[in-house]
Amino acid sequence: MVKRSPRRTDGLSREVIIQAATELLDSGGERALTLRALTVRLSTGYGAIYHHVADKNDLLATATDDVITRVLSGVAADADPRETLRGLALGLFDAIDAHPWVGAELSRQPWRPALLDFYESIGRLLDALAVPERARFDAAGTLVNYVLGVAVQNAANARYLVGGDTDRSAFLDDVAARWAHVDPGRYPFVHATATQLREHDDRKQFLAGVDIFLAGIAALS
Repeated sequence: MVKRSPRRTDGLSREVIIQAATELLDSGGERALTLRALTVRLSTGYGAIYHHVADKNDLLATATDDVITRVLSGVAADADPRETLRGLALGLFDAIDAHPWVGAELSRQPWRPALLDFYESIGRLLDALAVPERARFDAAGTLVNYVLGVAVQNAANARYLVGGDTDRSAFLDDVAARWAHVDPGRYPFVHATATQLREHDDRKQFLAGVDIFLAGIAALS
């Protein structure tokens, strides 16, 4: 006889299911999110889950929306537009760093409501910063693409290092040592910045990029 796991006796809500799905995604990526794993984690049956969500794709999309909605709600709306924009950009960067699967899902479904809300927030801030309407679409796209691109790459690098035999510091030391030994006549910039590469902070460098963007759009107004 196979001993069955005890079923839960409390109510099962969509919010509880999404939270459990997020935990599975964070611990093992998209492969870890299966309806079977979810039933085990929640001590319930398939029917109870299907009552709230359609399938795995629905779970993944809704969990992504939940993460981005929390980013939007965590930024003070009445702050200076520049600081609000920096906060939104950094919030999305940190969210993808904490939940690497979010970036891939946003790239697959750029029409998700939460991402549209993010674009709307960026658009309003660009308007408040006096960016001309003719340049607003390009400016918003540039910023969102920068945030997603850097955040996704940063998350991918972290996953690569977790699966290897070295950590970030050792990896950067190795790369910086290789940069330091290149021909300075052919690669003067690379050779000169080897030390900065070793010592740089990803988050601070990301914000420096956002500030470069802000300096650029200031020239448009």
